[in-house]
Amino acid sequence: MEAKASAKYLRGSAQKARLVIDMIRGKNVNQALAVLQFTNKRAADGIEACVRSAIANATEAAEKANIAVDPDELWVKEAYVDQGPTKGRRRMRPAPQGRAYREQRHYCHVTVLLSSDEMLTRAAASGKNAKAAAGNGKARPARTTQATTKVRDRRSQETATEAETKESAAQETTPVTASTIEENTTVATPLAGDDATTVETNAAVETSAVTDAHASDETNKTAKE
Repeated sequence: MEAKASAKYLRGSAQKARLVIDMIRGKNVNQALAVLQFTNKRAADGIEACVRSAIANATEAAEKANIAVDPDELWVKEAYVDQGPTKGRRRMRPAPQGRAYREQRHYCHVTVLLSSDEMLTRAAASGKNAKAAAGNGKARPARTTQATTKVRDRRSQETATEAETKESAAQETTPVTASTIEENTTVATPLAGDDATTVETNAAVETSAVTDAHASDETNKTAKE
């Protein structure tokens, strides 16, 4: 069940009236009336009267067709505003230095269509929206420009430098443990055979050299005396 009502020659421009119409389109009648009642716009009064007229037309059409229609189940299916004539509404406004500015005031025509078959229309609309989303959901290749590639390269370089600094800081701040000391220190193993003899001979040579140096120092001191 659908009902239509229109309000002709409302004062105000169509652009300003569309701001109010967009707030009630697709809503329930009670919600639309509440919005129009508390909207601080000049066109809200005329649009509210148009909506109430459409509700009255719906109840009257239902009585004539012997159909039971609940007015609370009606919702705004369509609502649009058309531009009216401006002839005969041109005014003059005083301006400085004896001049005058011309003003052109507008009329507008409001049309509201109410419907009671909410479930069917909403289901059809949702199906159309789903098909449109599926059709538009094809993957498209991303466009890359030189600026985007430069930004990506710069970000990769910054991340690499940050990783290097973190690694160096972690190496400097690592605590010294017994395991690391054992790994870094080398244990001297006992020598056997020829290696032991060579070590002993080297030690004897070093001791003899030290004793000779001491003896030469003593002889020098005595000579000076």
